[in-house]
Amino acid sequence: MADKNLFATLRGMLLPKTDAVNHANAPAYALAPKQALAQYAATGCFGRTFYATAEEQLSRVLELCNAVEPEFVARVAIYSRTQAYMKDMPALLCAWLSTKDARLHEAVFAKVIDNARMLRNYVQILRSGVVGRKSLGTAPKRLVRQWLAAHEPESLFSSSVGQNPSLADIVKMVHPKPADPAREAFYGYMLGRPYEASALPQLIAQFEQFKAGESLEMPDLPFMMLSALPLSKKDWTVIARNASWQTTRMNLNTFARHGVFEDESAVREIADRLKNEDAIERSRVFPYQLLTAYQNCDAAVPRLVRDALQDAMELAIKNVPAVEGTVVVCPDVSGSMASAVTGHRQGATSAVRCIDVAALVAAAVLRKNPRAAVLPFEHRVVPVELNSRDSVMTNATKLAAIGGGGTSCSAPVALLNQQAAKADLVIFVSDNESWVDAGRGNGTALMAEWAQFRQRNPQARLVCLDIQPYATTQAAERADILNIGGFSDQVFEVISAFAAGQLEADHWVGRIEKVIEKVAA
Repeated sequence: MADKNLFATLRGMLLPKTDAVNHANAPAYALAPKQALAQYAATGCFGRTFYATAEEQLSRVLELCNAVEPEFVARVAIYSRTQAYMKDMPALLCAWLSTKDARLHEAVFAKVIDNARMLRNYVQILRSGVVGRKSLGTAPKRLVRQWLAAHEPESLFSSSVGQNPSLADIVKMVHPKPADPAREAFYGYMLGRPYEASALPQLIAQFEQFKAGESLEMPDLPFMMLSALPLSKKDWTVIARNASWQTTRMNLNTFARHGVFEDESAVREIADRLKNEDAIERSRVFPYQLLTAYQNCDAAVPRLVRDALQDAMELAIKNVPAVEGTVVVCPDVSGSMASAVTGHRQGATSAVRCIDVAALVAAAVLRKNPRAAVLPFEHRVVPVELNSRDSVMTNATKLAAIGGGGTSCSAPVALLNQQAAKADLVIFVSDNESWVDAGRGNGTALMAEWAQFRQRNPQARLVCLDIQPYATTQAAERADILNIGGFSDQVFEVISAFAAGQLEADHWVGRIEKVIEKVAA
């Protein structure tokens, strides 16, 4: 009989040798600069994570930008905003391009600076000096003036909530030339300068009249601009009826507190809005944001509205692949996964943890693949009973309640090997900071277990979905292994294409490079 120890040793020698250590100081594989930048672009929010500070993340991103060609940075910026739905990262990449390539900067600006919040981010980053300049400069000022001119004064006023800088600050910086009396009056109003009141756009005049008590007609404005005013239950109901999809999702408890749901027609209208497929798609909602809204609903929020959030979740995860064959999904429930998914930021730390996102992905995969195995892991696999017929919300909540312990990314595959299990697709959702299983030969323990697993399952594929902005992985990229970052529903589309063999060798990077065939002519 062949010597099993000998062949195990030979298999270990054939593993790719690790070339880095992760933040837990354990052996890992360094992602190539393009892969690493793509990961940061899909997960980085410049907040302090479990293992890295915001400053370290920023420094690393700028290093990666300098390590790749500017055109790839431009593509990543567009992907980060239009596919991963990020805010700070695409603004940073756009600002960085302003110092490197004027053509690419202009092309990216037109695609990623798509609302006033993004404009404020872009201006704030430029003025901070992190990309090498502390003033806007000629080209950025021109682009900002063009952006302002392309938006009607009423639209600009409606989106003027926010400071540091405020929209008024930006107007002061770029000195736009008013094209007509209405815009001239609006700029004067915004800057606190003399203006012709009769020329003010109707919405702004209506707001001033309502604020002064001269009119009872509620202006159609975001409730953040109105909430400081003495509003009646009727006023709050009007606000709720006119609210955007995202405003509705974020303020269900506020609406309940102000009596909005005492109106049955308002309840039906809000529930219908929340589960409207077109509105969900336009809102660019992260599936985990729906989970948070559902979990945080007060008892005063009607069941019809809470059920609508569950319906919305089913629509938001429509890109989850139904895979031919057997699927195993492995959510990381170790201690580091209790950190905020967008990092800790003073005054703006998300209540959503990495473990919540991992649990949601696992529950979503189970929903679309009822025979899938779910193997939550820390230093070992944690047994859990899930019903594929339960809602995504229910299963995600159950998984997220586990939590704790060290991290051993190899544990689920080791268990599959012990069971001589068969599978076609294995999905990890983790921060990739494995350390309990460190020190096992040339490669990582996960690669060793995956090599053994592939002997029984030669067509199997491994997906490592990273939800924190680190630049190492436990599984080296190759034809059967995909490393991807992010927490929008777009990652499901990439996983689906990979599972079906539709992605080229570069995998995720290749997908990003095809977001737009040519960024600038």
